[in-house]
Amino acid sequence: MIKIITIIGARPQFIKAAVVSKTFRERGSSVREIIVHTGQHYDTNMSDVFFAELGIPKPDYHLGIGGGTHGQNTGRMIEKIEAVLLREQPDWVLVYGDTDSTLAGALAASKLHIAVAHVEAGLRSFNRRMPEEINRVLTDHIADLLFTPTHAAMANLAKEGITGNRVRQVGDVMYDAALYYGEKAARCSRILTALNLSDKGYVLATVHRAENTDDQQRLQVILNGFAASGRRVVWPMHPRTRQRLEDFALAIPGNISVIDPVGYLDMVMLERQAAVIATDSGGVQKEAFFHRVPCLTLRDETEWVELVAGGWNRLTDVTNPKTISRDLLVCEQCAVETLPVLDCYGRGDSALSVVEALLKEKAE
Repeated sequence: MIKIITIIGARPQFIKAAVVSKTFRERGSSVREIIVHTGQHYDTNMSDVFFAELGIPKPDYHLGIGGGTHGQNTGRMIEKIEAVLLREQPDWVLVYGDTDSTLAGALAASKLHIAVAHVEAGLRSFNRRMPEEINRVLTDHIADLLFTPTHAAMANLAKEGITGNRVRQVGDVMYDAALYYGEKAARCSRILTALNLSDKGYVLATVHRAENTDDQQRLQVILNGFAASGRRVVWPMHPRTRQRLEDFALAIPGNISVIDPVGYLDMVMLERQAAVIATDSGGVQKEAFFHRVPCLTLRDETEWVELVAGGWNRLTDVTNPKTISRDLLVCEQCAVETLPVLDCYGRGDSALSVVEALLKEKAE
């Protein structure tokens, strides 16, 4: 039997882990997965509801860490994760993405000489001001097995000297999730009716990155850009973003409907039926493509360069509200049926590739 500790703490990680954990469970007694939830996303709508909807087993450990600075959170996570690893003695520690939870899990494991596997390795924004960029670079250089989603990610790692059998291009586990849960969302979600939304009749917005939320001027520009568009904007708001709006005393324009964070199935429905998605989230950029919805990225750069090249994603100037308004209209008028069908994210079997690689490494 192989014992794997999975470290998760934020919504995108819940989604990625859901399909991999499902595949672990299908292997029966040959795999024991122990789930450690750091608590990085800690309110009910941002954590508990995701576990219920995605069918993720209740975490074996909930560390209850969240709400502090990056340094505070990462340090506390390392300490508590280390205690779990010493108790459980796993064969692998599996981490996802680029959050503080990702880096803390990788660091704690490496100090104890426990093998680290990183899902969604090799992504680069080349913006070292982003905490996520630091997290992903350090995790990749720590990891013993790196699972990349795209050719571009493989190339990024090669430029940093990370090559060989420890690097595997497996596709994107979020594509697995989009395929698996998309139809369930169509059957079960009632969010469009509850919000009185018509298909393709609104812009869906998500904003949570520090570069936007901690900068009063940029946050005001985003609000002004949405207002200038005249479109109805539905914004499931991250608690941290809501707090920043209060701290800066920024008013919400009348065409923006702010709602609490929603569960995964409701979010999928909001994404699928939006006319445009405006986001600074890496995961939501991909989900927009998976659901064939044009995306406006509220950042100066993106890790998902293939989506920009293919016309599915458009970067915008977050210092100019007129540019945001104009680019929203450009995206809405985009004829998605004329855009290329990209096959760079795999075939929906990425989770299986991850699990088989971990089992094979253990067997060898």
